[in-house]
Amino acid sequence: MCSTTPSGRSKEAHERFAEAAVFHGHICPGLATGYRAAEIALSRLCSGRSEDEELVTITETDACGVDAIQVLTGCTAGKGNLFFKDYGKHAFTFINRRTGAAVRVAANPSFDVNSLDPDLAPLRARVMRRVATEEEQAEFHERVHRVVDAILEAPAEVLFTIQDVEVEIPERARIFSSVPCAKCGEMTAESRVRVEDGKFLCYACSGEYSRRW
Repeated sequence: MCSTTPSGRSKEAHERFAEAAVFHGHICPGLATGYRAAEIALSRLCSGRSEDEELVTITETDACGVDAIQVLTGCTAGKGNLFFKDYGKHAFTFINRRTGAAVRVAANPSFDVNSLDPDLAPLRARVMRRVATEEEQAEFHERVHRVVDAILEAPAEVLFTIQDVEVEIPERARIFSSVPCAKCGEMTAESRVRVEDGKFLCYACSGEYSRRW
């Protein structure tokens, strides 16, 4: 088995996190947490970045960390190897198709990111409400960077519970033909239409989207 916890912060690791930050748009604790989860999983699964669908990620949240996971693992929504389960948990299951190995990385209930800097949350609130002064904004960004650095350096077992798991490996992404919606005329994947009165209707025109939402 490969290492559970990558040792040290290499120049390459800093560059990859910077790449994730560019993709996400900013640096934040959530992004750092997702980055660490992906980094740990890749090491545990003895895998590099997925060029096609060699890896699969099942995420139980749609929060910031998922962007870092996409950058680091190559599991993306467009590629079809990123699956979202709306459980509201900072938990991620990573699967290596080639070996069948899978690992679930979940936020450790005993770890409280706010404990890294108790003064950050009220400062963040002022920044988000756009009432912070320039000095407060500068202080906010400085504090965020310190918290992010702490997350990137923290031992894996402090941040997460890590378990090897047995899961059913999702089938590879399928390419579907498109058909025109009988109401709006827009081309729609045949897997995403409803048949009403013998006609193909997209989710929006059939009301399926509003019901699902």
